[in-house]
Amino acid sequence: MAVRRTLPLGLVVTSVALVSAMTTTAVAAAVPPPPPNPSDAELEGSRASAKEKAGEVGRLTNQLAEAESKLMRLQAEVEAKLEDANKALVDLHAAEDAATAARSDADAARRESAGADKAVGDARQLLDDFAAGSYKQGTTVGSLTAYLGAKSPEDLLDRAHLLNAVSGSELDALDNMERARTQKANADSRARAALNVATRRQTEAEEAKRVADEATATAQRAQQDQLARSRQLLADRTSFERQLEEAQAEVGGLESQRERYQRWLAAKQREDEENARQAASGRPTAGPSAGRARTVIERALSQLGVEYAWGGGNSKGPTRGIRDGGVADSYGDFAKVGFDCSGLMIYAFAGVGVPLPHYSGYQATSGRQVPLSQMQPGDMLFWSTDGRIHHVALYIGDGQMVEAPYSGSVVRISPVRYGGIVAHATRVL
Repeated sequence: MAVRRTLPLGLVVTSVALVSAMTTTAVAAAVPPPPPNPSDAELEGSRASAKEKAGEVGRLTNQLAEAESKLMRLQAEVEAKLEDANKALVDLHAAEDAATAARSDADAARRESAGADKAVGDARQLLDDFAAGSYKQGTTVGSLTAYLGAKSPEDLLDRAHLLNAVSGSELDALDNMERARTQKANADSRARAALNVATRRQTEAEEAKRVADEATATAQRAQQDQLARSRQLLADRTSFERQLEEAQAEVGGLESQRERYQRWLAAKQREDEENARQAASGRPTAGPSAGRARTVIERALSQLGVEYAWGGGNSKGPTRGIRDGGVADSYGDFAKVGFDCSGLMIYAFAGVGVPLPHYSGYQATSGRQVPLSQMQPGDMLFWSTDGRIHHVALYIGDGQMVEAPYSGSVVRISPVRYGGIVAHATRVL
């Protein structure tokens, strides 16, 4: 998008006067007929119209600065919400992994407990079958029925003696299996309790992720709404700048006519006193170079209208952006060729052989720091949130700066924003 720049009214008038002073006038010839002479009312009306348009441009410029300051704050909020969402996602993955592991442990404990139950039941059945079989065969070895079936005290003693013999094997084994079953049942209970905890934490993590996603979406919608307002204000200001340019041109035209008439009137008066007059000045010549700062500024201004691309820009010009996993990706910056704020500074200062890192925080310490009250064209200005520098622009003089502001925008000239600005400028030249 091209950025329209208009000259202030005073500069237009000064330019006209300068051209007039540098024009050679010959009075040797007869003074020509008088040029048009606009009335005072016409001049005042034209000036009032231009002043009104300039006031509207100023009002819209202030509104745009406020809107973009809010947009920057919303951008910081979106980035913070994205970090919260990323944390919630990591926590959710950890909770899911823990729940999966707990579920696996619970399944294994349940299978072992069920196996222990079956083993105890099978052993008990084998022991009972052994005792019953022995009794039926007339032996005295058996279970409790062997005691009940004794026919005499001697028979009972024999049966008890033999039962004691088996108690060290089958009955002991049965007791061991009973204890193992109890232990496995306890393990099953602990595993199910751990699973309940893991499942609860997974549910909590899912809820935290949902809340974080909703907060991120809300912040992004607010940012989108504010971006739309900023764009509308920019369009309105551009329209009034065009009207102001037309009004200034009209003022310049009328004042030029008035000046030409006044010069004609003076020439007519001098014609009665002398026949010729030498011109006071010749053609204007170009002044000396404004220096390295002017080179840096002109290099940055040469990129007006180039798209913003996060991570884009180097010493040779705009480059393709990179992914950030968040807002810049949503604007497709990775597919755009352009500049981010620090990339534009790299390109501008490369024109005078000054290399800069592609990070605004390091650029802030790459030169001498001077108070904002002493900033000069060619100095870098910085903005921070909670002590972290996140934006840089190039001061070009007259309260203006050139910058690559944010995703969805272009390189442009803006009034210096003082909300969140760092208290010093950085001078590297």
